[in-house]
Amino acid sequence: MKATIHIISLGCPKNLIDSEVMAGLLCEAGFHITEIPEQADIILINTCTFITPAKEESIDEIFRMAQMKQAERCRFLVVTGCLPQRYGKVLQQEIPEVDLFLGIDDIPHIAHRLRNLTERVNDTHHSNMGKPTFLMDSSYPRIISSSPHSTYLKIADGCSNHCSYCVIPLVRGELRSRKPEDILKEAERLATQGVKEIIITAQETTAYGRDLPHRPRLAPLLKDLCRIDGIRWIRLLYTHPAGIADDVLSAVAEEEKICNYIDLPIQHIDDDILKSMNRRVTGVAIKNVINKCRAVIPNLALRTSLIVGYPGETEEKFERLREFIHEARFDHLGVFIYSHEEDTVAASLPDHVPDDEKEVRRDIIMEEQAIISYDINQSLVDTIQEIMIEGPSDIPGYHRMGRLKRQAPDIDGMTYVAGTGGRVGSIISCRIESAEEYDLYAQTVRKPY
Repeated sequence: MKATIHIISLGCPKNLIDSEVMAGLLCEAGFHITEIPEQADIILINTCTFITPAKEESIDEIFRMAQMKQAERCRFLVVTGCLPQRYGKVLQQEIPEVDLFLGIDDIPHIAHRLRNLTERVNDTHHSNMGKPTFLMDSSYPRIISSSPHSTYLKIADGCSNHCSYCVIPLVRGELRSRKPEDILKEAERLATQGVKEIIITAQETTAYGRDLPHRPRLAPLLKDLCRIDGIRWIRLLYTHPAGIADDVLSAVAEEEKICNYIDLPIQHIDDDILKSMNRRVTGVAIKNVINKCRAVIPNLALRTSLIVGYPGETEEKFERLREFIHEARFDHLGVFIYSHEEDTVAASLPDHVPDDEKEVRRDIIMEEQAIISYDINQSLVDTIQEIMIEGPSDIPGYHRMGRLKRQAPDIDGMTYVAGTGGRVGSIISCRIESAEEYDLYAQTVRKPY
């Protein structure tokens, strides 16, 4: 009888897809997946190591599950993903409670590795931590663990940008793009499974195809995805201001299925900081890109992410960033505190900002962005919007919750819906009745379709 496995997926959507692929491979091999850790023979934790808080979350989860193992509530503890890829040998020495550490290239072999573990074929603590080359394709099964009508589609893995603060090229390897026909094949399969929203993801989606023969481009891929029956919304994440091309903007504007939503991480606006970060873009260029995005795409919802407290970020440079946030008026914004990561160029830079000052700067930006978001959301009141229903709501008077095209899952706000009709996964029209900083409240105006 095959073992029962509980999978814990930490970190970004790209990591979630890896977890879903491992779940699919394990099920194909006869293993059973359970959502209840106490029922599992094996607990598998797919970890993140992007920044210090992500590492801390991963370590905390490992120790929490190790306590379950010590209490004999599971037989084996397995740790996969970015954390062992980066720190495999150290982890083997420091956390002996873990039976198996596996790197990214172990993903396609996960069933074999766990079978050997349960049958005690190999010694424990096996690791495959060389430079990762694995790239999923449409031949790999996936068990979708997010909502069944909305899921992520990974078009590439790795990154060749080598931003000075970032460990992704060290951990995930260089850019590896999937062939367009293979991406479309997976998208068609997802559509037959009832997926209505596809969220395009990669470490940098706008770098797609640069490493492939004939250099396929993102814009034609997006247009081809729009031709797939059953797919209603297509959303684009992780675009780079130095790489977003005119034909991509035109595709977003012209294709009804593509949400008028762009995730454009700028990280900073000060030229000295951007140069030190190796972002390949200037502050003026960022402003020009934003203006072009808004000129080409009507009713655009623009999301960004920032880093505060980067080495050399003086009060003057921070104020420049703060002023720009008021000028740009992003619809959605997230702030990361600079994380000192060993083996990165930024780790050796002078003039590090004290941790408490980093937190102050993050809080200032987020408090002021809340005011901007509130004003923008207020402008939506009394408008008619399409909403994809996600599930039931626990807010009195609003029985369901969902998202507008301008709201990405997990990172943006929700819309709470009063009125009748609208099963999970349906898209309905609603009138926005009121708004808060991040969430909206709506009333159904006609039947779902």
